[in-house]
Amino acid sequence: MFAFAQGPGTPLKLPDTLKPQQIDPLRPAKAAFYSAILPGLGQAYNKKYWKIPIVYGALGTGFFIYQRNNNEYHKFRTAYKQRLAGQPDQFLGQYNDQTLISAQRTFQRNRDLSLLVTVGLYVLNIIDANVDAHLKQYNVNETLTVVPEIFPSEISNVQNIGLTLQYQF
Repeated sequence: MFAFAQGPGTPLKLPDTLKPQQIDPLRPAKAAFYSAILPGLGQAYNKKYWKIPIVYGALGTGFFIYQRNNNEYHKFRTAYKQRLAGQPDQFLGQYNDQTLISAQRTFQRNRDLSLLVTVGLYVLNIIDANVDAHLKQYNVNETLTVVPEIFPSEISNVQNIGLTLQYQF
């Protein structure tokens, strides 16, 4: 006869190995909203503080390039207007009229392009905060590893270098 630890009528109770996590469905929207109000605030809300300098560096660089191209555009535009009015300008004897027009177009195009890139980086900041908050709600464990490996070749007896991808279930 077999001995049972539990009586015949008691249900088997297994220990719970997974702790339930509360999922906040509004977390991604809140992170995106915070990032839209103040760039980098969504990353702070997600506790990814290392991304904040990257956000401000990207936006600051885009704004700096925009400002520089805008100043150069206005400098060449003012010089061309002065030349058309018959007044001396800062580029007198250095550039002809066609060069001033070409410089205006170049700096205007670069200014507009840098504005588009800066707006794109701002939108990317919002998308990053949203996606990062969304992915925090999933159970991401560390069972996926990529490890460099050195192994001998069976044919030439030379050491080979490769990567091993391991996933544990």
